[in-house]
Amino acid sequence: MRNLTETEKDRIKLLTNYSVAVALIEPTETGLKKSILDATGSVRSYLKENNLHDYDIQGQGSENKVILPGLIYEPLSIHHSNVSLYRPNTKNGDPRIWFSKLNKYACPNDIIALIAFHGTIHLLNLTSFPLKEMLCSQIANPTKELISEINRTENIVSNELLLKLRKIASRGWIQSMVPADTSVGRTLETALGIDINSSQQPDYKGIELKSFRANKSGNRKNLFAKVPDWKLSKFKSSAEILNEFGYWKDDDFKLYCTVSAINRNSQGLTLCVNADLEQLIENSDNHNVGDFAVWTLDKLHDKLQKKHNETFWVKADTMMESGVEYFQYKEVKHTKKPMNSQFDILLEQGIITLDHLIKRDPRGRVVEKGPLFKIKLAGLDLLFPPSQNYSLIDF
Repeated sequence: MRNLTETEKDRIKLLTNYSVAVALIEPTETGLKKSILDATGSVRSYLKENNLHDYDIQGQGSENKVILPGLIYEPLSIHHSNVSLYRPNTKNGDPRIWFSKLNKYACPNDIIALIAFHGTIHLLNLTSFPLKEMLCSQIANPTKELISEINRTENIVSNELLLKLRKIASRGWIQSMVPADTSVGRTLETALGIDINSSQQPDYKGIELKSFRANKSGNRKNLFAKVPDWKLSKFKSSAEILNEFGYWKDDDFKLYCTVSAINRNSQGLTLCVNADLEQLIENSDNHNVGDFAVWTLDKLHDKLQKKHNETFWVKADTMMESGVEYFQYKEVKHTKKPMNSQFDILLEQGIITLDHLIKRDPRGRVVEKGPLFKIKLAGLDLLFPPSQNYSLIDF
């Protein structure tokens, strides 16, 4: 695909701000003449993620062709289109896609946005369509109605959660449940009626909650926990890592440390992103050990997407009274759909790091609370598309 113009980028950002996810196609002159386009990897993934079509299980030939409804948008009108999805018997069955009537509304090398909604593929020509004008227009138009409906549907749960958080904030200072670093999150979840458990699923109807103290806002925030792929790693368990790099402190044998890709820590550990192997590798400066733990990037991406498809990062003021901590929840940063490519870059830049939290308990059992992948607060805007910020107090 060609480089996008600034206007096209602005139109994509505008759709993102309305919670509208898209896939992009660039019809070539040949494709428009022959009424056939390649279904690129991003298009195939988009259709599969939205439960519209899976090319991986589609047979070859015209008898296996799938037709979906489509709509092509002009400023004040829409046009019905049939979307053909198929794999020909020739050329190894490379996935193909076509939108009837597209050659009437697109020129070669225009950038077309595909929007999946309610079983239909909606098409906007981002090269020529006056998107901002239509969304800001006082006159009812099909595009404004579509985007507004998608935005409303996408934000039903987040609006519900935001309302509950504002009600909690209106109560003022709330006493901490436990004297612990994690109490800022546990207290909020209890106020929301969420059971405290070790589930790896998002906290509230698909939305992950991450709470933190305002006076510690510069600290790193937890993204997720993920053990190495032991089959690919030299060490086959957290116990082996602890045995090699652990130390005694306060009668505990533990390994509590942060590992970064930009330097080695006091244990001589560092991270390396190997783009060719598509792996994150942990390395020791002990030449007898070397590379000892491996994570495949696709598994890390999958965990990131599942955990943070949508997240509320809740900031709280704190105060101490008679040795008891109290919280006033005051602000929310609302993020969606992290970018996998940015995750890899932020690992390389040391903005995302890894924490080992391994300890041998008095019974000799090894307890692993991580490894935790964490991000510096300033890195959130680099990992996620443009986020929204809400006040819980003044609104």
